[in-house]
Amino acid sequence: MNSSIRKPLAALLAAIFAAPAAPLYAADPVVQGPESVQDWFDGGQRFIRESKQIFANARRAKNVILFVGDGMGVSTVTAARILEGQMNGKPGEENSLSFEKFPYLALSKTYSWDQQTSDSAPTMTAMVTGYKGREGQLSVNHTTARGECDANVTATKSLQTILEQAAAAGKSTGVVSTARITHATPAATYSHISVRDWESDREIRAFEAAQGLPSGTCTVKDVASQLIDASPAVRSSLKVALGGGRSYFLPNTVTDEENNRAGARRDGRHLPNEWVSTRGGPSQAAYVWRKAEFDAVNPATTEHLLGLFENSHMQYEADRPADRSGEPSLTDMTDKSIRMLSKNRDGFFLHVEAGRIDHAHHAGNAKRALLDTIEFSKAIKRAYEMTDPKDTLIIVTADHSHVFTIAGYPHRGNDILGLVKEVPNMDGQPTAPSRDNLGLPYTTLGYQNGPGWRDAIATGQKRPDLTGVNTAATSFLQEAAIPMGSETHAGEDVAIFATGPKSYLVHGVMEQNWIYHVMKEAFGF
Repeated sequence: MNSSIRKPLAALLAAIFAAPAAPLYAADPVVQGPESVQDWFDGGQRFIRESKQIFANARRAKNVILFVGDGMGVSTVTAARILEGQMNGKPGEENSLSFEKFPYLALSKTYSWDQQTSDSAPTMTAMVTGYKGREGQLSVNHTTARGECDANVTATKSLQTILEQAAAAGKSTGVVSTARITHATPAATYSHISVRDWESDREIRAFEAAQGLPSGTCTVKDVASQLIDASPAVRSSLKVALGGGRSYFLPNTVTDEENNRAGARRDGRHLPNEWVSTRGGPSQAAYVWRKAEFDAVNPATTEHLLGLFENSHMQYEADRPADRSGEPSLTDMTDKSIRMLSKNRDGFFLHVEAGRIDHAHHAGNAKRALLDTIEFSKAIKRAYEMTDPKDTLIIVTADHSHVFTIAGYPHRGNDILGLVKEVPNMDGQPTAPSRDNLGLPYTTLGYQNGPGWRDAIATGQKRPDLTGVNTAATSFLQEAAIPMGSETHAGEDVAIFATGPKSYLVHGVMEQNWIYHVMKEAFGF
C-alpha cells in the first residue's frame, strides 16, 4: 500500500478508535427563563454542532449494560420527561431524560414467536439470546412444549444467554431489578424454563398436582434454585443479584423477618444461606435484605452480593422512603453493582430492570409508573458517569409497551397529571378544563383498558365528574375505556437508545432479538 493511501487510512482509523465520547448531557434546546424567537433557532444550530462531534465507535466493548424499563413505551417516556421537567419547575416538554441524549436510536418490534402483543418472558428472551421465544417461557427455544418439566428435555431446548456467554469469557456479571429477581425479565438472563411462573418449587409441585402427576415427576429446577445452582462459570461470574422475591428463596419453615410470612419453598432449602456457603463463605459472599445492610457492604472486599429487599416485588419509588426496613433505590443498586463488577479487568455484563413501571401501568396508576421511569433515568445517568463511554456499551430499551395515552390539546406546561386545559385565550387568562360531549372534564393521561374504568350503572353517569378531584394524587387511577382488573400490554414498537462501542449498530426499525446480536458483536463473541 503506497503512502498516499496509508496515511489517510491511518488517520481514519485513529479517528474511529480514539473518537471522543458523544456529548450526552447537552444544553436544553432552549435557554432557561423567558424564551426569545432566536432561542429556538440557536438551539437547532447547537444540535447540529454537537451532532457533528458524534463518531462511530468501532472498538470492542469491555463492558455491556442492558437497561430494560419494563413496559416503558414511548408514551411513558414522553410523559415521564414532562413530569420530571415540571418537578424541576419547568414547563416540562423541553426536558430530556438522561438516556434520550444518547446518540443512537432505533425502534424495536416486540412481537414474540406466538404473540402479536407479548409478555415479558419471550421479549426478554429475545433480547438476551437472539431468538424469538414463546409466551411465558424463559430462554428456551420455540419448540419447547408448554409445561415441559423434564430437566433433560429442557436442557436440549435451552438457549445460551449473553450473561452466560460473558461468564464463559471470564467477565463478571450482575442482575438488578426492582421486581422479584425471579420475575420474567431478570430471570431470562440466567434461567431456562418452560413456565415463567415456576419461581420456586412450590409452583412446580402445584403443577404436578393439577396434572395428576406424582410429586417429584418434574425434574426441572425452579427459577430461584437455578440462580443458586448455576454452572461453575456463572456461579463464579455472578457477583451481584439485587431485587425482590425473598419468599421464593426461603423454605416454608422460615418466617420472613420483615413481614412475618412463611417462605414459599417446599424442599427445605434456604437459598440465601446457600448463596453465601457456595460462594466462599462470609469472608467473600454476603446476603442482605435491609438498606442498612446493603449500605454497609464494601464493594472492594465483597465478591458476591445477594440482596432481596422484599418478600415479593420491591416498593414503587413513590413509596420506597416509607418502607419499614428501608430499600435502596435503583440508582443505589446500579452504583454498587458497577463498583463490584468493575474490579474485573476483563470487564462485565450487567442487566438492570425498572420492573415496577410495568406493574403501575397494570394498576392503571400513571403517577407511580412515571416516578419509577424518572428513577430509572437517574440510574442510567449514574451508570454513564461511572463508566467510560469508549469501552462501555449501554443499551436502554423496553420489553413491551402499555395501552397508555397522552390525549386532548393541553397547553404547554399544563400539569401532565392534571385535567386538560387548552391554550389561554387572547387576554392571557387560563382556560377552564376542556369538556367532552357530556360536558365533563378529562385528564391528559389515560388507558385504553384497565381498572380505571368507572361503573356507569353504579354512579348513574356515563363518566365520572373529575371537577375538584386531585388527579395528581399518587394513587389516582386514570380513566380506562374498557373495564379490566389489570391493564394490558400494547403491541406497538418501543424505543432503543444506545451509546458506547458498536452503538451505531442500533438504527432503524429492528427485530427485538437483534439487540442480543448488537451486544454479542460489541463483546466480540
